[in-house]
Amino acid sequence: MKSKYGFYKVATGNFITHVADVKKNKEEIITLIKEASDKEVNVLAFPELALTGYTAQDLFFHQELIEDEFKAIKEITSVIPESMIAFVGGIFSHLDKLYNVSFALVKDKILGIVPKSYIPNYNEFYEKRWFSAGKNVKNTEVFIDNGKTNFGTNLIFDLGEMKIGCEICEDLWVINPPSNLLSLKGANVIVNLSASNEIIGKRDYRKALVKTQSAKNYCAYIYCSSGFGESTQDVIFSGHQIIASSGHIIEENIDKKGLTIGLIDINRILNDRLKYKSSFEETSDEEFIYIKKNDEVVLNLLPQKVNPYPFILQNKSERKARSLEIIGLQAKGLATRLYNSHFKDTVIGISGGLDSTLALVVIYEAYKMLNLDKANIHILTLPGFATSDTTFKNVKNLLKAFNLSYKKINISKLATMHLKDLEHPLDLYDVAYENTQARIRTLYLMNYANMVNGLVIGTGDLSEIALGFATYNGDHMSMYGVNSSVPKTLIKVLLEDYGEEHPEFKKVLNDIIETPISPELVPSSDKNIGQKTEQILGKYDLHDFFLYNFIRNSFTKEKIFELAKIAFSNLDEKYIKDTLNLFMKRFFTQQFKRSCIPDGPKVGSVSLSPRGDLRLSSDLNFFNSINKDE
Repeated sequence: MKSKYGFYKVATGNFITHVADVKKNKEEIITLIKEASDKEVNVLAFPELALTGYTAQDLFFHQELIEDEFKAIKEITSVIPESMIAFVGGIFSHLDKLYNVSFALVKDKILGIVPKSYIPNYNEFYEKRWFSAGKNVKNTEVFIDNGKTNFGTNLIFDLGEMKIGCEICEDLWVINPPSNLLSLKGANVIVNLSASNEIIGKRDYRKALVKTQSAKNYCAYIYCSSGFGESTQDVIFSGHQIIASSGHIIEENIDKKGLTIGLIDINRILNDRLKYKSSFEETSDEEFIYIKKNDEVVLNLLPQKVNPYPFILQNKSERKARSLEIIGLQAKGLATRLYNSHFKDTVIGISGGLDSTLALVVIYEAYKMLNLDKANIHILTLPGFATSDTTFKNVKNLLKAFNLSYKKINISKLATMHLKDLEHPLDLYDVAYENTQARIRTLYLMNYANMVNGLVIGTGDLSEIALGFATYNGDHMSMYGVNSSVPKTLIKVLLEDYGEEHPEFKKVLNDIIETPISPELVPSSDKNIGQKTEQILGKYDLHDFFLYNFIRNSFTKEKIFELAKIAFSNLDEKYIKDTLNLFMKRFFTQQFKRSCIPDGPKVGSVSLSPRGDLRLSSDLNFFNSINKDE
């Protein structure tokens, strides 16, 4: 099985259990398999002991139940489509022992049988009355219905990119779950067939277990627990369904009858494992059996919805807490740098735009952490040929709100003199004209910092660093870049949430958020903002989406484009493609700027620091296989 874009549909199947009635349970399972087939599900998990019911108790010993179960399994396999593997809980007798197992079923075949490793026998659980522990069952072949299959805990079901391991209920709750070793041996999807009871607080703990297991093992985790229908003689069953991937809950339901379906991205899982490969060093010499499911099914699955803002939490209350945490991390980084370097003074250029405003907020918070005098924050505003009335008004209102003084230096005179010395026409608005202003601003900031024995705080953000949208040795340079791992789309959110937390700053911060993004290097006729960055580069919403999926997920250019079309369905496809091409071109041709960016704190999972996260040659070939047009 192969998916063009790495997406696979996985699901759990929950139904009203009929205790000790294999025939009715089989019918429920077949109904859900047919429904899952219609919905193109590739991996389907049913609860623990789904064929018999978990509460059949001493009826497990009856041979009729085991015989009925095998007849049921044969019927079930006959309706499974080529593109699906189903995991069904049942009982299995081998060498005079009874095991609680998961049957791995494909079309017309039992692909393998996995026993439960750990048998609980405490409090309300007394499974050892009926079942033997399967943790030592390895490399065993068993004969069923004139055919043979593998039986053991060391089985990994190989579906190509997707490699599936299985554990059962209690196995997840022990100190060293079987899924740890399964993941180390290559399983990137874990299914857990469960019959977990519900008591106060257990749901949250169970969810945390699944989420953490999927995170630390860089895998998808499919958890299916039985619910209605099981005997409630002494306990209530949860009916908890969870689909998680790499620490994120994709879908969750409690006692929902039917299918719970989620889309997992195996590409992302595999890319994470390649990046964090030290986590997957071999720790056991134990041999595993990789059972191939041979088919030629090619999937073209794509999600129906894609989050267009991967750097931003969607839940508003969680988002605000995260925003304040990020600003706190930025401030802590700066406070530590000031403390270790024995500096009390900082210098910053304020433009009235997003980046310098966030940098000022960070400085303000760092000074509070260190209990430093705010008078040691030295602010320069450096209007030039194109500074608009709007942004200068923002500067004045911002500094008034923060009760900070500033020094205004108009750079136009020096920039004019410099251009004349170079015999550059003053009405030729080319790169030299623009960069002259950026470099002169940096000159003032650096020299003023020397005068006051302070640090120049850089304002450039992650999006600009990715695109190389900075003047080399101009705004590209500082002594500490506090925004270096914060993308443009996130900066707006940080300022908005900071304003919500600090109402005295809210109005001016909102005004700045609403101001068009501009380098303000080319003058307009009416002193308004004439040069708008997103008209030059394309929307930052797109660029940050491209950045996250290219760097964090290592997705192909084609896959990024297909996902962007879904995420930004309101935008023209040609515009998306042209913007993606521009992103790729600038990313690959501007590495020389990233190779020498200043220090700055990493606050998220995406960073372009040449000293840590991104090691690339400055001589990258733009026309490479990664950047090819699909």
